[in-house]
Amino acid sequence: MIEKFLVHGVHGVEEALRKAAAAEVMPRFRQLAEGDVVEKSGPHDVVTVADRRAEEQLTADLAALLPGSVVVGEEAVHADPSRYEAIRGAAPVWIVDPVDGTRQFVRGDPGFCMLVALAVDGEVQASWTYAPALDELAVAVRGKGAHLDGRPLVAGSPAPGPAIEVATSHPDFTTDAQKQALSGLWTEGVRPRPCGSAGLEYLAIAKGELDAVAFSWELAWDHAAGLLLVAEAGGADLTLAGEPFRIAGGNALPFTAARDAATAERVVGLLAGTA
Repeated sequence: MIEKFLVHGVHGVEEALRKAAAAEVMPRFRQLAEGDVVEKSGPHDVVTVADRRAEEQLTADLAALLPGSVVVGEEAVHADPSRYEAIRGAAPVWIVDPVDGTRQFVRGDPGFCMLVALAVDGEVQASWTYAPALDELAVAVRGKGAHLDGRPLVAGSPAPGPAIEVATSHPDFTTDAQKQALSGLWTEGVRPRPCGSAGLEYLAIAKGELDAVAFSWELAWDHAAGLLLVAEAGGADLTLAGEPFRIAGGNALPFTAARDAATAERVVGLLAGTA
């Protein structure tokens, strides 16, 4: 069933994303009214009416595309955390972040995107990264490569010599131990910087425009789509334990995704203090 869907159903997901963006996201971009933005866990974790309504529409449309599938969306899980368990279940699961980079969206910055991943038995089979304000759509299918607006994506390897650029977690989302690990990146040969939208940082790696990320949280809607995109563009990911990232959770954090395996190993070595 999944194999057939990946051959014939990929464009249906693209259409669902464009539909949700046109109906619920872009009409509110730079047009948010008072009361349209609400804090969740703190000032750096906000949700807007666009997030909620886009997720509602995507939930209905994606479930209809693949009978028997379930949807795990960021806002639905915020309302009912037990929904997250579906990622570990037997049914095909859509993992949805309706607006990734909500802080950017609220500020009127176009650096936000919409993320969808399709996973089966804990393994992501396909992913979609749509940046409606930038008019970019990246798609990855396991074993079939990654494409941006129909063009193949190849991450390549960092050029020898220059410092590698690494996007890192916001300090508000790190424990003291994770801060200590991330501090290993402040060293010669590395240029760390704060991350923006996680989905767009993964896309930048797949484009070869960013060398790596180092993230300290593991919520699947932020990472599932981008990790497959990077992998299919030739990149790699590793946790602090030197293992591939698992979307079902239980990862040793922080973790990295990078343009190639050597860079991923280098970043993990710095995080672990062994490099």
